[in-house]
Amino acid sequence: MNIDTMKLKDIFEKQPVARDFFDSIGIELFDENLTLQEYIEKVDEETLEDLGLSKDFILENFKEFLNNLSGIEENSLHKVNSITIVGGYNKSGEKENIEIEIKTGEIISIVGPTGSGKSRLLADIEWMAQGDTPTKRRILLNGEVPDRDLRFSSEFKLVAQLSQNMNFVIDLSVREFLLLHAESRFVENKEDVVDKVIKKANELAGEKFKGDTPLTSLSGGQSRALMIADTAILSKSPIILIDEIENAGIDRKKALELFVKEGKIVLMATHDPILALMGDKRFVINNGAIVKVLETSKEEKELLSFLEEIDKTLLYYRNRLRYGERLFKNK
Repeated sequence: MNIDTMKLKDIFEKQPVARDFFDSIGIELFDENLTLQEYIEKVDEETLEDLGLSKDFILENFKEFLNNLSGIEENSLHKVNSITIVGGYNKSGEKENIEIEIKTGEIISIVGPTGSGKSRLLADIEWMAQGDTPTKRRILLNGEVPDRDLRFSSEFKLVAQLSQNMNFVIDLSVREFLLLHAESRFVENKEDVVDKVIKKANELAGEKFKGDTPLTSLSGGQSRALMIADTAILSKSPIILIDEIENAGIDRKKALELFVKEGKIVLMATHDPILALMGDKRFVINNGAIVKVLETSKEEKELLSFLEEIDKTLLYYRNRLRYGERLFKNK
């Protein structure tokens, strides 16, 4: 975008976080219908002197601020093709002799006993650890150490995480919430994208909901379905971390297929055999370290089909109970 000719309000529409620049330097936004140059010319000289700023400083640094925002978004988030986990140490201080590359479109299951270190591995990936966490692991992006600015950016997150419990407290409808998120992500055709998110969420949820449904009235399964669809379609984060989604009242297979279709790297900690076998590989965690990497075999995929049939039967009876029906017809 041409910053020199655009009005401030148009810049803020495309980059809402640009307002933070003016807050950070203590300058009040008094007329957003001006261009940046016109606005700076109207700033009181006494105000600039009190803040220790010059007009040239504001112009140059605001342009650099916007360029940095665009650079991080366009050059980094959209080009994550792989992450690599470089082993650290287990809970006993023994070396974790492992280096694993995970590519876009792969689904990785993380399995192990409670307390084995599954959540710690997810946290290392979320933080893009560089030997600065308790495990001393290192996480590489496309085979390289991630840029520090990108790693600690508050605007552009490399990782989106879905946890077991998700409840909304904000007083908005589903559509209002999604539109706000779409605007913050500078999404074009916001209405169409929001419609797509709601449609996909309803394909995942056991109970349907509408765009005008209040967020606070969504069930746990509906909330999870909405956030999965939102994360897959609206979020620009290329890496998805999932900490237990079993028994959430959603179609788990469709959820994972949606992430893969949207080009995400997916890692999920789970105790559910169905989810574990849905992964291309599974990392076995014990005593805080990855001790095995198992590719899902042909025989396990066949077993998965059998387990999915059992799961469908359970879902059928669960829904009958949910809607107050008898499991067997009265004779």
